[in-house]
Amino acid sequence: MRKIPTALCATCVLILGTATTGCQSSLTATEMLAPKQAQVAMRSAQTRAFDTTDRSRVMRTVIATLQDLEFVIDQGDETLSLVGATKLDNYNLRMTVTARPRGDTQTLVRANASLNRMMVGNSGFYQHFFASLEHGLFLAAHGVD
Repeated sequence: MRKIPTALCATCVLILGTATTGCQSSLTATEMLAPKQAQVAMRSAQTRAFDTTDRSRVMRTVIATLQDLEFVIDQGDETLSLVGATKLDNYNLRMTVTARPRGDTQTLVRANASLNRMMVGNSGFYQHFFASLEHGLFLAAHGVD
């Protein structure tokens, strides 16, 4: 059996020790999880309140809106009010939309998109989606199919 020189072992231990201690952070868990200003702004762009309490209608309209925007619905959960969809056209655009009650008169809709597994940070993208959704909800509320 071949012996590894002591100097080589000591060097490896020193490198590994330095590498692992260099990764430590002085931030507390609370500080690491605290939302940054950019995250708060993005969440605001991803969220809209609609003046309806009919979550089922909202989710049906979300599905129709995504389909109008050429997404393929690949996930839906009525209990969680969640819809997932993918758009494949030389890229992989994935969108997840949820709805939840907000007070007694509104439904809060949040959309989250990722392009090739990277979060879409363009607020204009979400504005376009919500404008289409708002138009669909208006038509649905007035019985136009």
